[in-house]
Amino acid sequence: MKKLALPVSLLLLGYGFYSSANFQEIAAGVAIFLFGMLMLEDGFRLFSGGFLEAVLTRATSSVPRSLAFGLVTTSIMQSSSLVSVITISFLSAGLISLLAGVGIIFGANIGTTTGAWLVAGFGLKVNISAYALPMLAVAIVLAFQKNKYLRGAGLVLGGLGFLFLGIHHMKEGFEAFKDQFDLSRFALTGLIGLVVYTLIGTAATVVMQSSHATMTLIITALAAGQINYENALALAIGANIGTTITAIIGALTANFQGKRLALAHLIFNLVTAGVAMIFISQIRLSVDVVSGWVGIAEDDFTLKLAVFHTIFNTLGVLIMLPLLNPLIAVLARAIEQPAEDLSKPKYLSQAVDEFPETSKVAMRAEVKHLYDNAVEVILHGLNLHRHAIFETRDIAATVKASRKPVEIDVAARYEARIKTLHAAIVEFATRAGAKDIPEDIMQDIYSLRDVAGRIVRAVKSVKHLRRNATRYTERPQGTITELYDQLRTEIARILVEINTLDQAAPEDRSALWLDQERIQVESDARDTNNRIEALIRAQKLSATAATSFLNDSHYAYAAMRDLLGAARAYYIETEEALAEVERILSFEDEELPELVSGKDGMENEAPQ
Repeated sequence: MKKLALPVSLLLLGYGFYSSANFQEIAAGVAIFLFGMLMLEDGFRLFSGGFLEAVLTRATSSVPRSLAFGLVTTSIMQSSSLVSVITISFLSAGLISLLAGVGIIFGANIGTTTGAWLVAGFGLKVNISAYALPMLAVAIVLAFQKNKYLRGAGLVLGGLGFLFLGIHHMKEGFEAFKDQFDLSRFALTGLIGLVVYTLIGTAATVVMQSSHATMTLIITALAAGQINYENALALAIGANIGTTITAIIGALTANFQGKRLALAHLIFNLVTAGVAMIFISQIRLSVDVVSGWVGIAEDDFTLKLAVFHTIFNTLGVLIMLPLLNPLIAVLARAIEQPAEDLSKPKYLSQAVDEFPETSKVAMRAEVKHLYDNAVEVILHGLNLHRHAIFETRDIAATVKASRKPVEIDVAARYEARIKTLHAAIVEFATRAGAKDIPEDIMQDIYSLRDVAGRIVRAVKSVKHLRRNATRYTERPQGTITELYDQLRTEIARILVEINTLDQAAPEDRSALWLDQERIQVESDARDTNNRIEALIRAQKLSATAATSFLNDSHYAYAAMRDLLGAARAYYIETEEALAEVERILSFEDEELPELVSGKDGMENEAPQ
């Protein structure tokens, strides 16, 4: 079907161009209008990474706020499709709940009705092409600026200009077309007309992927008398059904939550359309009453169509709002959360690529997923258990009591749960780097990629350490067992402290203890050779065991450095004022040798 769609569409267009010059103007008007929609969406995308995301994350704390957000943003951007894509992206990244996402979709359906009002109330009554041309002239100047926000403003202005120009050509085309060919001859009344024209409206919107474009086409055709009012109402109902195709396409690359939202959109629009078709007579009467209240003329069918579009979309929201929680339950049953596969990315998908903020949030969540996997591999590689270590009050005693080897193939687990996720994270960061993303957000993404690299190196170090850690600790063997238990204890303690950091509120996190830990690790690493030499001289350690320990201590301290470095980069927010002060007070990597030397000197200096 997909292979046939393009040639069939081109053949139909070619036939239309050949048969009628006026058809060419209508088709060109639709094309210009759709191009304007694309420019408008691209322009608003350039404003993402800031205001839009900040508003979204704050405006979805309740269903009324979610509804208001969907209504207002769709009214401003004149694209429910873009709002749907944004919502799916944020939902896939875990920034908003499914309930909030459904609320936004409901609000967007009401917001999209403002387009019909603009076209019917302004586009057909004013020579908007006179406004379009200067808008396009100014837009092209802005679009070539280096500043992304000026470019965004240029694209938005250009998009509006092309929308106006498209409406003008559709209007002119239909006006001329009626003298040559009267489409109203194909008008159908009654139930047959309702069903047939609803299907036509659905098909037109699926093809154009814009209910706004379909509504504009309907209104201009209605104004020219090419379709009757009754059939126009059915076309408007069909346009609402067809607009769900954009959300469905956007959800194809999303996670299960994004797919649930697309299904919610489809259910909502089908229910709304069903209610409108069943109660079409009653809604038409209410349109007449409302039109009389607001002073719309009896024969002004274009404005009455806008009233109808608003009433039946609002009615759909009023019907579905009380059923919101049951709808969420239905969605959860229809699209079940897949069994968690720790070897696959949970948050990285093409759906979250659409907007900078979701890219950063998804990247952060995926790095945390990688770290959680790494903690399990590290602790099991040291023959320790996460719950035992994280719940104990005496880590050293718990480590000393953990003698039984954990049955795990660390190399295989590394390949399955660490390497695959790391590859996905690196690929995602590379993909993000090819997009037009603000520099500060891109730096955050690259920083998170580096955090993932540190986590992977820590796991590799423990992988090298496992063999002898098991050999010398599965049963007490004197000094060598105590030395390996100390390494296991230090790594476990750092993991516990990082877990405490994770659970703390962002404002309570401090970089100072991390730097103290780093100093301690460097000090212990420097003292290792002296300690081992002293134990060999005291005949408490054999040369063979000492050599093994020195090699393994190198891996252990490397793992500690990487874990602490990863924690510092991941958790400490340097943008905040307090964190900035701590950053100045904290120590950089190149300062550590001097600090360690200074500490040793103070410790060795006898009081006078």
